[in-house]
Amino acid sequence: MSTFQTHGLHGYSVKFSPFSPNLLACVACQQYGISGNAALLIAEFDPELNLPVKIVHSAPAPDGLFDVAWSELDPTVCCTASGDGTVLVWNITKKEPVLVAKEHNKEVYCVDWSHGGNKNLVVSGSWDRLAKVWDMQAGKCINTFEGHFGVVYSTIWCPQSTETFASTSDGTARIWDLRSSHTPTQMIGAHETETLSCDWSKYDQNILVTGSVDCSVRVWDLRNTRHFLCQMLGHSYAVRRVRCSPFSASCVASCSYDFTVRLWDFMKPQGLSPLLETISHHTEFVYGLDQSTFVPGLVADCAWDEHIRIYRPNMLRNTSTT
Repeated sequence: MSTFQTHGLHGYSVKFSPFSPNLLACVACQQYGISGNAALLIAEFDPELNLPVKIVHSAPAPDGLFDVAWSELDPTVCCTASGDGTVLVWNITKKEPVLVAKEHNKEVYCVDWSHGGNKNLVVSGSWDRLAKVWDMQAGKCINTFEGHFGVVYSTIWCPQSTETFASTSDGTARIWDLRSSHTPTQMIGAHETETLSCDWSKYDQNILVTGSVDCSVRVWDLRNTRHFLCQMLGHSYAVRRVRCSPFSASCVASCSYDFTVRLWDFMKPQGLSPLLETISHHTEFVYGLDQSTFVPGLVADCAWDEHIRIYRPNMLRNTSTT
């Protein structure tokens, strides 16, 4: 395991670089994100976890930063979701954002950069209950999607369908298509309480995973959403993020306000627990979570205890595509 401290900043989100096996972006805030400043941190690490982590770039922000996403076109560019209602685009060699995109009228809570098709697109979600799609080459919003009744906590592009993204909020997950009207193409009553996170399977565009305040992780087949495909129980507080494995079709990681990260296999035979492993190495809410696309089984997380950890859980060390 490799660990580094954020020294007075409380971690909100981590993302592995899509270009480099040894770079990680993190956003962290003062005062737990309630007030104060924040920073974008770029860490360089040894994928074998034998060497100390180095912070190779740090850029301050005057308001909270709640999410981060790397560009899929330029290895030196990423964007962040800001508490002042902006989406900030950064060159990781500079101290100030190269673009400030503002149309949300409340805090931006989530961002995701398109993986295919038009790789200039970013989708964001906000406390203003809206999701917006931005063309970052043009520096402007090109679509607004309205329908949620609460904070939009997550917005995620579908890896297999470049015009499609999912969002979560008010107990629902909604599927949107850029080619259709601004109403969702599908709405899933995912949980009985607020749905804080979602992620797409990297192997099947019909599989969506959600995490909720109700402490559950659920797997949905979009061809039949009358009932979840699998429900994974074990967290004792809200599930803040879920991340599907890039190397296994059925492995999911989740992090929670219960200070833990858990690994699941939702295709375990009936009667067997889908829980693979529980990792308890934080002393505060675990907010950020990601899985490397370069190194099988490599996970990064960050928490409000001012620690960011990069590690390989025992159950993922021999991960293979299934």
